[in-house]
Amino acid sequence: MKVGIVGGGFMGLVLAHEISKTNTKVKVFESDSQLGGLATHYDFGSFIWDKFYHVILPTDNHLINLINDIGLEESLQWRRSMTGYYVNKKFYSISSSKEFLLFPALNIFDKIKLAYTIFYGSKIKDRKKLEGISVRDWLVKMGGEKTYEKFWSPLLKAKLGDNHDRVSAVFIWTYIKRLFQARSSAAQKEHMGYVSGGYKTIFDSIQQLLNEKGSEAITNASIERIEPNPLGGITLHHNGGEEHFDKVIFTAPLNILEKVSSPDLFMLSNNKEAVEYLGVICMALITKEPLTPYYVLNIADKEVPFTGVIGMSSLVDLEQTDGSYITYFPKYITADHDYWCKSNEELEAIFLDGVRRLYPEYDMKAVQSVHMNKAFKVQPLQVLNYSDIIPKIKTKHSDFFVLNTSQFVNDTLNNNSVVNHVQSFMNDFKIELSSKPKTKIENTL
Repeated sequence: MKVGIVGGGFMGLVLAHEISKTNTKVKVFESDSQLGGLATHYDFGSFIWDKFYHVILPTDNHLINLINDIGLEESLQWRRSMTGYYVNKKFYSISSSKEFLLFPALNIFDKIKLAYTIFYGSKIKDRKKLEGISVRDWLVKMGGEKTYEKFWSPLLKAKLGDNHDRVSAVFIWTYIKRLFQARSSAAQKEHMGYVSGGYKTIFDSIQQLLNEKGSEAITNASIERIEPNPLGGITLHHNGGEEHFDKVIFTAPLNILEKVSSPDLFMLSNNKEAVEYLGVICMALITKEPLTPYYVLNIADKEVPFTGVIGMSSLVDLEQTDGSYITYFPKYITADHDYWCKSNEELEAIFLDGVRRLYPEYDMKAVQSVHMNKAFKVQPLQVLNYSDIIPKIKTKHSDFFVLNTSQFVNDTLNNNSVVNHVQSFMNDFKIELSSKPKTKIENTL
C-alpha cells in the first residue's frame, strides 16, 4: 500500500507520521522549499527559530501526545508566561488573579461580568446558537459595553485585526475554551510551553521517523495534475513526471484543489458567499535588550499599526536564540488591505514607528536586525453563520481524500486542533489501509 499526501504543512506531516505507524509507505509533496507551512522555521542570522510565533498550552493534549510520540518529551519546556494590556497609554499586567482584580480599566462590577462571561462561555456545548450573533453583540450582551471596549476588543484585534467586529460569537467561544484553560488550577498562573529548537525540531523528528519507515517528504514539488489511474488508485503529476499511489490525501488549500485535481475526483459546492481569509504581516525584531516582559501584550490603541506584541523571549530561554531577544509584531489583515501592496522597506518603517510610539524610552540602537514575514492565508474569517458558507467537499473516488483546515468550524486554527482533526480522520482511514488495493501498483517510492 502506498499513500501520497499533497501538502507538507503541519497537517500533512502529522498525517504522514500517523499513517507510517501502520507500516504503510507514505510520500509527502510540499511545493515550498521548506516543510511546515505556517509553522515553518526561519534563519534569523545567528539562530534559527519559528518564522511566525507559536506556543503550546498545558491543555493542548493532542499536540503534547504527538510530541511525546515522536520522542521529544524531554525537549518540551514549560515556563510561566505573562499577559499584558496597553490601555490609555499605560501598560498593565493581568497575569494572575490578583492582578486581574486590580486591573484599573475595569471596576469590580465589570470584572464580575467578565468572569461570568468566561465561565458561561466555557460551558456552552452547541456552537450553532452562537453563529447567528456577532462576537461584539454577544460580549456586550454578556458583560457590557465597557468590558468589551477595555478587555475583549484589544484581544480580538490581536487575532483578527480590523475585522474583529465581523466575526460571530463562535470565535470567542473557541478562544475561551482553549486559552483561558491555560491557567494552572493550582497557582492560577499562566504556563505555556515550547519545544527546544522550535517547530523545526518537531519536523526534523517526523522526517527522521518517516525515513526509518521507508517513507519520505519532499520539497519544491510542483503538483501539476491529480487524476484517477485507469489501473486503480491515483496518479500524481509533478515536476514533469508522474507517480502512482493506492490512495492520495489532499491537505492543501481549496483553491489549489480546484486548480490541479480532476473533476472526477471531487465535487465542491458553489456558494454565493466566498470564504474570506485573514493573512498576516509579522515583523520580528532581534534585539540585545528585552522590549517587553509579557508573552502577549494586547493593544487598545488605534494609532499603533500592529495588533499585538509577542515577547517570545519572555518564554523561550535565551540560549535558544543565541543570547538575543526575539519579539514579534503581527498585523492581521484581509486580502484587500493596502499593506499587501507595500514593500518590506515601507512596512518596516511603519512598524518601527509603531514600536517607537509604544516604547518611546527604548534605545533603538539595541535592535540587531529586522525581519518582515508575510502569509496571505492564515485562517478563515468566521463571519455570521460561517458553517453555512463553507464549501462542502464530496470526494467522488474511493481512493481520494481531502483533509484541510477550511473545514474547521468548532475550533480555532491552532496546531492542537490540527492534530485532533488528523487523529479523527485516521479513525476511519485505518479501515481503508487495512483493505487490499483493487489493483497492485508498482512501488515507486
